[in-house]
Amino acid sequence: MKKRYHKFIMAGTIVVLTGSLVSIHGQAVSISKEKPLAGITLSLDHYCETVIADAQEDAAQAQKEAQNVQTGAVNTTQQSAEVQDVAATAAPDQTTLTDLTPQATKEPEQKIKLSAKYKNLGIVKVDTYLNVRKKASENSALVGKMTKNTGCDILSTKKGWSKIRSGKVKGYVKTKYLIQGEAAQQKALKVASLKAIVKTETLNVRYLPSTDAPIYDQLSEDEDYTVEKENLTVEYMKNYVKKKSSKNATKGVDLDAMYDDLSNWVMLSIDDEKVFVSKDFVSIKYKLKSAVSFKESDSSSSSDSGNGSMVSYAMQFLGNRYVWGGTSLTNGTDCSGFTMGIYRHFGISIPRTSAAQASASRSVKSSEVRPGDLFFYGSGHVSHVAMYIGGGKIIHASNARDGIKISNAYYRKPLKIGRFS
Repeated sequence: MKKRYHKFIMAGTIVVLTGSLVSIHGQAVSISKEKPLAGITLSLDHYCETVIADAQEDAAQAQKEAQNVQTGAVNTTQQSAEVQDVAATAAPDQTTLTDLTPQATKEPEQKIKLSAKYKNLGIVKVDTYLNVRKKASENSALVGKMTKNTGCDILSTKKGWSKIRSGKVKGYVKTKYLIQGEAAQQKALKVASLKAIVKTETLNVRYLPSTDAPIYDQLSEDEDYTVEKENLTVEYMKNYVKKKSSKNATKGVDLDAMYDDLSNWVMLSIDDEKVFVSKDFVSIKYKLKSAVSFKESDSSSSSDSGNGSMVSYAMQFLGNRYVWGGTSLTNGTDCSGFTMGIYRHFGISIPRTSAAQASASRSVKSSEVRPGDLFFYGSGHVSHVAMYIGGGKIIHASNARDGIKISNAYYRKPLKIGRFS
């Protein structure tokens, strides 16, 4: 899979170059009321060229690192002895104020406005993830997790702990792992990303930007999805159809009519697979990542206590890197390499690819799912796998942009739920 890195700008007024945005395509049922974002107000007029330059630099560096991973040249990240609220492979980010200072640039041709306000913005600065606890204590119960560059509102700070709110999660984190003030605002300009928020209960996405195109998958309103290209052009789509589309995808599609209607469609990236959806059924906004709710009790299972241990082990690698073809839980892995590695740690041998894992596992009903089961996704055939962690959530190696992350188990329609025990 190709790596794509996007640097986006978030705030009261967001300015972006047309060429840096992406699109989505699909069809849905009923539209639900859109909720406004909360966020800081930032002026982004002068930062587009800096963001693009940063993205290009990061992409080049990521490619170099991926090559190192395949040859075993990347070193495993070590945990600081004093950090108990970060994953076993986490280490504090070395971000400085200098790193966050944008440079003045020319004003771009197109402006996109977005209101996003945080009263007191904080951005997580760890390499993998930071635990959110119910009380200001390392012994307190977990209520959520925040990966690198997650945004939050800092409600109060006392004795090295900050009370925060991020998405639907409210709790306490170590203050030293938060970027704050002007530095946080500048960081937000670099790490906010363009997302499509589904406005329907379920949403059909398609292989091409046309209602005549085959349905690729169904998405859930419980997730937001990365915009790969917001403003589609005829030239871009003709090249896409020629190089990327199969005959089945174009069969029955009036391509001339499709090219005339591109302004109503947008392209999404789902686990590095490109799909299209109608703009009528999504809201497109720049967003910072939010915390995901997680309780240790979610992974408990009365029928199999060992599955809870499997989930706890898998959670250690939250936020680590995705590398296509990789099998290292610390240096980089793809989706099936991740699940294979987790199972291998517990003495269970499963096949290497997601399709083979699906074939080798026995089917489980959604009403009987338990932590440790595998969710398989794809369009017509299995192309992605994740592990269920309880509470309606999965952990998976998603893509090069997001790495190992937690998602709603039904962020897309699973083809199968499988079990090896």
